[in-house]
Amino acid sequence: MRIQRLVATAALLSLATLTACGSENGASSIDGSLGNPAPAKNGGTDGLGGGTDQNGKAGLPKAGSMAKAAQIVNTYADCHDLSTDPHDDDFFPGDETYDQKWGVTERGACGRGTRIFLFKDLKTFQARYKAELDEDRKESPNKGHRGKFLLGQDFAVLPDQKAVIRNAIKPGGLLILNCHPDFNPPSGYRKDPALVKGCVLTNYFED
Repeated sequence: MRIQRLVATAALLSLATLTACGSENGASSIDGSLGNPAPAKNGGTDGLGGGTDQNGKAGLPKAGSMAKAAQIVNTYADCHDLSTDPHDDDFFPGDETYDQKWGVTERGACGRGTRIFLFKDLKTFQARYKAELDEDRKESPNKGHRGKFLLGQDFAVLPDQKAVIRNAIKPGGLLILNCHPDFNPPSGYRKDPALVKGCVLTNYFED
C-alpha cells in the first residue's frame, strides 16, 4: 500500500509540473493548440481583429511596418504591388505634405489609387485632419461629411474605390475617421469616440 501511495504521489507531481510548463508555453490555450494562445474573437493574434478599448483606438489593427500595413490592406484590396517610390505613377501629387505636418513616416501605394500612410502618433494624425477640415469647411460646409481616411492604430489608408472602403469597414477591419459636426450614422453603426474631440471612428460609409 505504501508503494502504491508513493507511485500515485509521484504521478500527481509529474502532472502538476507538466501542466505548469504547458501554461507558460501557451499549450493550455482554450482552443487546445500547442505553443500558441487561442486567437481572441475581437483582436486575434495576427492583429487583424476589431473590438474596443479605452484609449479611443476602437480596437484598430496595428501594423508596425509598411509591409505589415500592406498585408492588412491586401485582405480588403489587391495590394501585392506595393511601392514606396514617390516617383511611381500610383503616388498622388501633394501627398508629401502629410510627412511633417501629420507625422507621417512612410508612404506607400499599391495600385488602383490605394495609398498607405504610416504615422508616428494616432492622436496627432487625427488632430491634423480635424484642423484642416475645419478650415476647409469655412468655404465648403459639407466637406468631410463622409469622412476621409480608413484608420489603423499606426497607419491610414486612402482608397480610390468604394468597394475597397466597404470591404475594409467590415467587422474586425479598419474604421473611417469622421470629424464632421453633423455626422450622425443610422442606428446600429459604430460611432466610437476618437482621440480628438469632435471626431469619431465609424463603420458607416455613405455613397
